[in-house]
Amino acid sequence: MRVVCVWREGYDYSRTVEDWLVNFERFTGKEIESIDPGTREGEEFCRAYDIVEYPTMMALSDDGAVLEMWRGKMLPTVDEVNYWA
Repeated sequence: MRVVCVWREGYDYSRTVEDWLVNFERFTGKEIESIDPGTREGEEFCRAYDIVEYPTMMALSDDGAVLEMWRGKMLPTVDEVNYWA
């Protein structure tokens, strides 16, 4: 299972996402993969999963199926994401 966060640095929500990711790692000891939609890999990922809103967090199965998705500035709780991580 894999949890990813698609977001861009330098936007109004960036500080909130950075703080959330740091807190998640501190509380759980687990790290969430960050994807920048401005890179070639990030652009392909966003196209594959039809992501047009940032930040977006996703829980993916080993075969790439979407198990859960959170979109927008209202970030999920650490417990919600930790279940999938």
